[in-house]
Formats: sequence, C-alpha cells, structure tokens
Amino acid sequence: MAFNKALLIHHNHAGKANRADAVGTAAGVLAPAVRELVIVRTDEPGEGEALCRDRGEQFDVVFILGGDGTVHECVNGLASLQNPPLIGILPGGTCNDFARSLGLSPDVEVAARQLLEGHAVSIDIGQANDRVFTNFFGIGLISDTSQNINSNLKGTLGKLSYFISTLQTISNTEPFHYRMEADGKTMEGEAVMIYAANGRFLGTNSLPFAPDALQDGELDILIIHETGIPLLREILSHKPEGEWQPQNESISYFKASTLLLETDAPMPVDTDGELYMKTPAELSVLAGHLTFLTGDVY
Repeated sequence: MAFNKALLIHHNHAGKANRADAVGTAAGVLAPAVRELVIVRTDEPGEGEALCRDRGEQFDVVFILGGDGTVHECVNGLASLQNPPLIGILPGGTCNDFARSLGLSPDVEVAARQLLEGHAVSIDIGQANDRVFTNFFGIGLISDTSQNINSNLKGTLGKLSYFISTLQTISNTEPFHYRMEADGKTMEGEAVMIYAANGRFLGTNSLPFAPDALQDGELDILIIHETGIPLLREILSHKPEGEWQPQNESISYFKASTLLLETDAPMPVDTDGELYMKTPAELSVLAGHLTFLTGDVY
C-alpha cells in the first residue's frame, strides 16, 4: 500500500519512555511507502485533536503513534471531518487495546509493516454526548481504577499497574443506582460498573465479544452488579464460540445501538482511559464512520 501524503502524529508524554526510538522505527518503515511524510509532535492535551480537525483532510492517511488516550484525542478530531483520511494506529502506549482490536501487533515495527500490508476497513466508533470513543465507555469500577493508577507505576510496570490498581479498587467499590434506556427498553438497578464496549480488549485482555464487534453497529453492554476476582476472571478469560452468555448472575450482558444512562448523582466517566466526562450520558454508534488500516484479522 502506497500513499501520496501522510501525517505521523506522536505525543511527547504518551506511553513508553523510548518515544524517539519508536518514532524513528515507525518512520523508517513507513517512509518508503509515502511520497511526503509529515511528522508532528504534540506536547499539550488537545493539540492532537486540533491538528487532526484542522489539517486531517490534507492527508491521505494519518498515522497515530501512541496509546489509547492519544488515539482517543486524535479520533475526536478526525471524526468531525467531512472527508476524513485513512487512519493507521501505531501502538505506543501501555495497553494499546484498540490497536489490538484491529489485529495490530504491540511491536511498533511489526505494526507499521502490518499497516502497509493490511486492509482498509470501515469501523464503528461510539458516541457519548458530543464526544466519540473508539474502545469503551465506562463508569464505576472502571473509572475508579483509572483514577487510582499511580503514574510512576504505570511508567515502570506497564499493564501490571492496571492490575494492581484494580485489586486496590475492588475492595473499596460501592454500588450505585442507575437508570437506563437501551434501544427503547427501560431498566434500572444497582451496579458497581457499567461498561459499553466498541472494541474487544481491556487492559491487554481479550473480552468475550464477537469478532465483528467493531463492525456490527452495536455496543456490547456489561452491567456488573457486584464484583470480585472470580467475576473478573469470567469476563477476561472466556473465549466464546458463539454469542456469550455469562454464567455468573452478577453479570448482565446485552447489545444495543443506543443507550441513555442516568445515575443518582453525576459519576465520572472513563472513555478509552480518559476521564473528563460525567453522567448522565447519551450513547450511540456511528456505524462504519471511519476507515482504519488493520492487521491480518481483517
């Protein structure tokens, strides 16, 4: 696959410490396939989104080198465009869950070659209020875990820091009352976590959702009514051959294309690992809204 003009974005503070090496490795693989390769470093929150929104249509493809948060920011800029370019994700964060959902290697050099040799596929993205997300929207345990992550541990221990934070958070999680309307069906109850997934990975672990989760026009909704290590094990270790049916009564699972969610008090929302939104929230799916370069799984 060859391109006339490409943009490579990388964030100065995102993910792994060897950022310069990753940029050089990625550029070395991509440059022979691109007539003009523009490399831009962003330093402040919001820069990547503004860059993609203001200049995205000037390029055939935008390569995003970074973790899920960097991808989240840039995709929010690209999703607003009338004629968005192709998008290629180069994993450069701690978990790179959305890149994994696209069948891409966590190794930057391998992923760059996959992008040039793979396929261009129209992919769903989720919308929450006036923002979009690629991988997930969550409240409760998931947002508490993100808030509890020690930034020093994250830099040195990588994905293990998420596991440590989860263990610390589980014992302190209090249930909350929710009300929701999913595709017109109303329900309410108590939960410790509500998770609406577009992608198929969380913390580098595959989730028990169908292989076409990124192209089915629906979100996979998990409501966790109470938590514990066995419960997490069922979610993270189950590999279904058909539609997943949870065996634990503390898990409710269904698919929906629209979701209205309210909680008794505003709660922090985690979208792709970023915490800036609160409930209530209105979710929907922008089916096939953006075109991504993918790995062999597609």
